[in-house]
Amino acid sequence: MTVTLEVTDGVGTILLDRPPMNALDVATQDRLRALAEEATRRDDVRAVVLYGGEKVFAAGADIKEMQVMDHTAMVVRSKALQESFTAVARIPKPVVAAVTGYALGGGCELALCADFRIVADNARLGQPEILLGLIPGAGGTQRLARLVGPSRAKDLIFTGRHVKAEEALTIGLVDRVVPAAEVYEQAHAWAARLAKGPALALRAAKESVDAGLETDIDTGLTIERNWFAGLFATEDRERGMRSFVEEGPGKAKFL
Repeated sequence: MTVTLEVTDGVGTILLDRPPMNALDVATQDRLRALAEEATRRDDVRAVVLYGGEKVFAAGADIKEMQVMDHTAMVVRSKALQESFTAVARIPKPVVAAVTGYALGGGCELALCADFRIVADNARLGQPEILLGLIPGAGGTQRLARLVGPSRAKDLIFTGRHVKAEEALTIGLVDRVVPAAEVYEQAHAWAARLAKGPALALRAAKESVDAGLETDIDTGLTIERNWFAGLFATEDRERGMRSFVEEGPGKAKFL
């Protein structure tokens, strides 16, 4: 399998395994979608880590495979490509990307689908599609601009240049830079901490932020209000408030 899902302590690790560079061919894209949907369904998966292994996250699409596609073929395939990445972005649980080495093109776009990005100090990120006479096609023009702002997104997309880890941190493309040997450990720890939290409240928080970014402030506030009120019907809310009153803040156990 080019992508696998392994679950430990509530954390599902979606591992890309297509040596040497984890090129995202059609089979890998489809497998990624299937596992994202599986992680969404499974109650034992409460948080997710996206990982490409110790050497590389993903160096982009399979260019040899794409080269033989004509316009008609790509009209059909591009929708499936976006749907694969959107399935990852819509996992209703905390998702962290653990990035080592290259995260270019589709690899960068996959990292953008996570809620949080922890990268190695040797990481290189970018959207080099312009160098092929193309633009990003798996969400890069949209998610990158929403994350770092339109001007910085255009700089990266127009030039196709690679961004080193520290610059990526400075512009907000990533959230934490750590030694390469610690990337997966720290990503798993971040996910494991949230895996112990209230699942419905975490889902509500994620969907409120993500959906709110796609609309105006008034609609966003309505989304937030509906989720906020709805959580008062949950056992987790009852447990959390009871623990706060009886034991003090931060001691509630939600599993």
